[in-house]
Amino acid sequence: MIYRVLLVCMGNICRSPTAESVLRYFIKINNLGDKVEVDSAGTHGYHVGEAPDSRTQRAASARGYNLSQLRARKVALQDLEYFDLILAMDRSNLDNLQRMATPEQLSKIKLFMEYARNFDDEEVPDPYYGLGHGFDLVLDMVEDAAQGVIEEVGKKLGTR
Repeated sequence: MIYRVLLVCMGNICRSPTAESVLRYFIKINNLGDKVEVDSAGTHGYHVGEAPDSRTQRAASARGYNLSQLRARKVALQDLEYFDLILAMDRSNLDNLQRMATPEQLSKIKLFMEYARNFDDEEVPDPYYGLGHGFDLVLDMVEDAAQGVIEEVGKKLGTR
């Protein structure tokens, strides 16, 4: 069984590609590479085909994550069927996803930060229009929640 996780933000150039890369790292170190598939997408098509924001890439690179091969794409209706867990970075994107979903798909759409252990925030803030430190905060939050996602996925797969 392959468990599929989709990470979603607005443009797919800051938060969701960061979360994709971090989650890939935790999948690898937990030996789940053959059991978990991860991808990211945006609810808007503003940046389709573009690499992640350069500030996002710099912050991620400083922690050992490589986002350079990722490219933005827009969430498609078939994603809602294909993925087992769809995690929105904030309420706005959660609402957008829920409006796209059929009633049967709603239960697999959640907020990413529901899996955080050390942050009480419901949302990962969008660093795009802010100062540079926002990208580090996003990484802190994503690293925290990604570990919770891995724990939950491991339980579903029977590896935890």
